[in-house]
Amino acid sequence: MKGTKNVGHASLNLGLSTTSITTSLAHMPGPAVLLEGWVLKKRRKKMQGFARRYFTLYQSGLLSYAFEPGQPIRDQIFLHNAAISTAPGRKDIHIDSNTATFHIKCLSTDDFNNWMTAFRKFRSNGLESRKSATIRHASRQASVTLNLNRSGALVEEMGTTLVELEKSISILCQELSFSKSHVPSKKSDKNLKESRFGLFKKPHHNVAPESSGIDHQLDMRLPLPESLQGLMLSFDTLKVQHGALLKAMQTSLSDVIQPLPSSLPSTAEEEEFIEEFNQRSLTPVTRRSFRDSMGTTASDSFVEWFDAIDEGLDGPQEYILEAERGASEPGSRLLTQSPSTADNSSIDTDIEELDTSPAKTPDLVTTPFGNVQVTRRTHLPSPPASDEGSLFTILKKNVGKDLSTITFPVTFNEPLTLLQRAAEELEYYTLLDEAASATDPVVRMSYVAAFAISGYAHTRHRSGRKGFNPMLAETFEDIRMGFIAEKVCHNPLEIAYHAERANWKLSATSCGRTKFWGKSLEIIPLGITRLRIGTDDYEWKKPSTFIRNLMVGTKYFEHCGKMTIENRTTQARCILDLKQNGYWGPTNVVSGTIHDAEGDIIGQLEGKWDDQMCQMLDASHFHVLWRLTPFPKNSQEYYGFTSYGITLNELTSDLVGKLPPTDSRYRPDVRALENGELDLAETEKARLEQMQRDRRSRGEERKPSWFKQVGGEWEYTGGYWEARSRGWDMAPLW
Repeated sequence: MKGTKNVGHASLNLGLSTTSITTSLAHMPGPAVLLEGWVLKKRRKKMQGFARRYFTLYQSGLLSYAFEPGQPIRDQIFLHNAAISTAPGRKDIHIDSNTATFHIKCLSTDDFNNWMTAFRKFRSNGLESRKSATIRHASRQASVTLNLNRSGALVEEMGTTLVELEKSISILCQELSFSKSHVPSKKSDKNLKESRFGLFKKPHHNVAPESSGIDHQLDMRLPLPESLQGLMLSFDTLKVQHGALLKAMQTSLSDVIQPLPSSLPSTAEEEEFIEEFNQRSLTPVTRRSFRDSMGTTASDSFVEWFDAIDEGLDGPQEYILEAERGASEPGSRLLTQSPSTADNSSIDTDIEELDTSPAKTPDLVTTPFGNVQVTRRTHLPSPPASDEGSLFTILKKNVGKDLSTITFPVTFNEPLTLLQRAAEELEYYTLLDEAASATDPVVRMSYVAAFAISGYAHTRHRSGRKGFNPMLAETFEDIRMGFIAEKVCHNPLEIAYHAERANWKLSATSCGRTKFWGKSLEIIPLGITRLRIGTDDYEWKKPSTFIRNLMVGTKYFEHCGKMTIENRTTQARCILDLKQNGYWGPTNVVSGTIHDAEGDIIGQLEGKWDDQMCQMLDASHFHVLWRLTPFPKNSQEYYGFTSYGITLNELTSDLVGKLPPTDSRYRPDVRALENGELDLAETEKARLEQMQRDRRSRGEERKPSWFKQVGGEWEYTGGYWEARSRGWDMAPLW
């Protein structure tokens, strides 16, 4: 067979004896291989197509790939909790394991059948496990309470042992590499940089600082013995299995403590028991920050939904995709801070105490009409009135439909429109003021890059609710940054916005499409952001965003891919890499390089999109460009909003009598949801949507007032703030 080969019992050749180190590993068996061969894998970067990669599937359920057979593993996923999607008549396979997504194409139909047969073996195991789930549940409830404390201690000991084993293997690899070469390599330089970047690791990750993963300790230019490669692969499998064991134990605990729905509150003893188990079981290997943010900034106008089956299986789930129309197969650290970040230098990014007063000290805000003193609120009138409900229940009744045609209950919304959500991306607009005042082109580009990354920070604690879809010609303004946004197209949904201050102007279109991969939703932004600072014109496109655990589990955002910011005037560019999260190590990491017109690297950036961004001055010095403004301590009780987001739907004294009747703050359904009046919000939402349909049927659909389409893009026509000063003369939308 050309592309793949089946392996019944495989082991690596362990006869190497170059040093005493490899001799000690000579009798260790390699992991059993179920199937291996060449396939085409979609590259991580946009618009770069597929590349030939060598995939290996192990009997443990681990699927990994490398550039060539025997070379270091590039990435791997565990199939037991994955969703596998295919399309009839095509050789595409999409594998979504929550933490990563592989898009592969088989080289032949035989290869496709072989890979799917191998994948289905793990699905079969899951089905068999499900058949006996009832029997296991009955016995587990009787014994898990007695054994849970002892099991938790054993899991904790296993985690500690794994940490020690990882350190030992790391030392082993270093000694082996050192014995073969004393010449420093580029890889070691990279490791040095990554060790310096420990600055950006959050304390709650609790990953051992001296062990950042075995792969980062190796010089990949030196060939490693096959025995050592087998040991490393087995160790990675063991870590995954340890994490799965911990998850299973926590599930068992949940089943015992709350076997049936109950209206009685949990007792103090039960809460203490659960807390103690969670604290003990989160060992240094498995302890990770809980990622609970979700949101959408792109359009929901293009969605592909696929046949879904029940969740809860122990094996992977298989989905059949509906074929697309027209688709064809083809040392020390010294930090300096910028003035804009000096006031927010606290490492803790949560405010310890929420101000219980309705507003705080008035702020002096610079606006196009001069300086204005504004008193703003510090919390919403009401927390969410109810849970958002089951997304899976809604979607399984609308398989194959466009998301924009599906009516969601108002409990799935948060009290902001998508226009206001667009304004959230410009929360740190003062970074553009810093960029405008910079004379060094590298520093200016660094601030522009920090601004582009800061637009993701507000999604850190989003809980999974969506913004209200604006009415056509609905607007929103924020006088603090001269921001005006308007919905300019209904289908597909497109939002245009413009912001400007004394030294810069920014315009963008928010639109895109989405794809559902079984457990994750990929949001693919299509709009372009354009920025002018003096004579410099910058533009960039956003990378893809994945919403993980879409059906079951804690939903969270993962922004990953390349973002290229180009200065069209000087041809300089900054390439930002939003790294995909893995099982271990820090999350939400961003790295960047600044290139001049000739392509030479003239600057480097490091940071995290939910924490801060820094410019590397030299090997030991960083300059903090941007740092996250602290969230309110109980942010997650108020839709996960930032302090800035809490103010977006507020009618402050400077806005009364100044806003147009089309502004989002006047929407009755959003206001009702903000006040906790669910029934009124549901009624008003249905009424507004019906009014828009009636206008469309009569041919009286509203037209955009402040943007016009030029060459496929929307441009700001101007005149909004002048009309605001004269007074409004336009019909309301509701």
